[in-house]
Amino acid sequence: MPKVSLDRIIVAAQTGNLISFPTDTVPALATLPECAQLIFEAKQRSQDKPLILMLGKVADLWQYVEGTEREIEIWQAVAERYLPGALTLVLPASDRIPAVMNPLKNQTIGLRVPDCEIARSILLQTGALATTSANLSGAPPLLTMAEISDSFPQVFTLDIDLNIPTSGQPSTVIKWDSGWKLLRQGAVEFTDLD
Repeated sequence: MPKVSLDRIIVAAQTGNLISFPTDTVPALATLPECAQLIFEAKQRSQDKPLILMLGKVADLWQYVEGTEREIEIWQAVAERYLPGALTLVLPASDRIPAVMNPLKNQTIGLRVPDCEIARSILLQTGALATTSANLSGAPPLLTMAEISDSFPQVFTLDIDLNIPTSGQPSTVIKWDSGWKLLRQGAVEFTDLD
């Protein structure tokens, strides 16, 4: 696809297309949650590798999870401390998550709010998006809109490479299982592990 304006990226996402945008870690490949199969196909990604639900604000996370009142308090305290930021929380999924997002692991969902103004501005207008890094499965993440446009011609990308500070590292991933477990060490040092 040609590189397009911010307004066109938003419309492309809202109409079920694949888009890419910068985040605080590596650029995201994204689409509506119900269209998540597009990501698996484009990346040649195994369906046992779940996608992340990315949102524009922390307050919107809780409609996508299920837990006890105490668990939600714990999750909210972590979110308030680390988000927006490069931390992905893997939590028990509510029935609002389409099965196509995580076909083989749909009891949980990875959730993230990036510390990147342009990403959040897109997400606030599109609503939550299914996301992953922009690269073929197993390959290093692509770091510029130009590289993404070349590798994924079907993906709508921004018409300019914005000078957005990114770590180039993926997010740190933690999972709740009666306590926090570290699944992937990334850009954030998370210290509240069991």
